[in-house]
Amino acid sequence: MESNRQKKIAGILQQDLAEVLQQAASSGGLRGVIISVSKVSVTVDLSIAKVYLSIFPNKEAQELLDGIKSNTPLIRHELAQRTRHQLRRMPQLEFFIDDSLEYIDGIERSLKDGDNPLENTDLLDKRKKS
Repeated sequence: MESNRQKKIAGILQQDLAEVLQQAASSGGLRGVIISVSKVSVTVDLSIAKVYLSIFPNKEAQELLDGIKSNTPLIRHELAQRTRHQLRRMPQLEFFIDDSLEYIDGIERSLKDGDNPLENTDLLDKRKKS
């Protein structure tokens, strides 16, 4: 259960991170790439922030994530400058890819195809985990 302080800091970081990453992408010459911050969760002691990114197109997601991870100190410094009146210490940033949209898309595709377990109950036995 997140405290109100954790939620507030996560919201501030999410908004500012989205702006920083979009500016970096546009100034870096990345055209046709969308980077969105889907979720930020902050630990109880406010020392670590886990940042989940949705990157489109998916082909370039891992490459961009590696670039973002290598530039984490610069991103953290920029965030510290933006939030200096709201936070005393900037949490360490850990970046992850949020693949929930791909997962949802896969479920929708399987429901539209012939693999729909709701219509074909024989498929349920094949999909049960042992």
